[in-house]
Amino acid sequence: MKRRLGLTTAISMLAVSLLGITPAQAATATSTAVNFPGARPFTLRLPSTYTKAKPAPLIVALHGYTSSGAETEKYLNITPVAAAKGILYVAPNGTVDGLGSTFWNATPACCNFYSSKVNDEAYIMSIIDSVSKKYNVDQKRIYVVGHSNGGFMAHHMACTHSERIAAIVSFAGATYKDQSMCKPSQPISVLQIWGTADETIHYNGGQLVNPYPGAAETIADWVKLDKCNTTPIVDPKKIDIESSIVGSETTVTNYAGCSKKTTVTLWSIAGGQHVPTLQPDFAARVINFLLAHPKV
Repeated sequence: MKRRLGLTTAISMLAVSLLGITPAQAATATSTAVNFPGARPFTLRLPSTYTKAKPAPLIVALHGYTSSGAETEKYLNITPVAAAKGILYVAPNGTVDGLGSTFWNATPACCNFYSSKVNDEAYIMSIIDSVSKKYNVDQKRIYVVGHSNGGFMAHHMACTHSERIAAIVSFAGATYKDQSMCKPSQPISVLQIWGTADETIHYNGGQLVNPYPGAAETIADWVKLDKCNTTPIVDPKKIDIESSIVGSETTVTNYAGCSKKTTVTLWSIAGGQHVPTLQPDFAARVINFLLAHPKV
């Protein structure tokens, strides 16, 4: 196992380098919790730099099966990066199924094990609409990030609301096995992150409630939908996002020439499992991808 970046100073310097912000900005970046009531309440993290005069990006992060928004935030650590970049940020909760576990009603594969009729698509769109009504949201920079079941839900939102969502990041979650069920009205940028040794959502595909595609099939579907060049561009330099694996383990594969300047990208974590031990700069890398892909 390699030495982890455990020093506060090292982490701070790394974040500053990746985010393109000054040390002073990194040190003073904060956010405030704003509660939105209702049948399914949620909390917005409002950056201290927010001003109504300047449209701000919005990120919605979706947890995995049995998890929660709070647990996913603790894992991904998006809040400090979002605060430093002036991003509005929400990590909502799904509903509880017959086993008492929280879930998102995403694709047929994952993870509606008890045939719930809950409309999570409408709920997530209501979050986007509610925040947009109260704050000056940049409508060209609305993003969804999801892990596991939340990753499946991110794909579902990309398939159904590409007119509002600029890009998604799906971490260990797949798109529809039946390609005909994904009908985006506009091109949308997609970053798929997947561990090749994922023991829960298998890298090469598998079955939960119903079958789900693997990484290659998921990417191929979006390459087709976004009308990208089918020839992959593999970055010769790997990146390091899994801190418990020695060296830079993640291969970055891009597909260029997509419609409306979108991008389809795959990060394959060699030996990565379902919940990898993430490097401190993981959230910064993900957010940098999102911000680089607004709607045009």
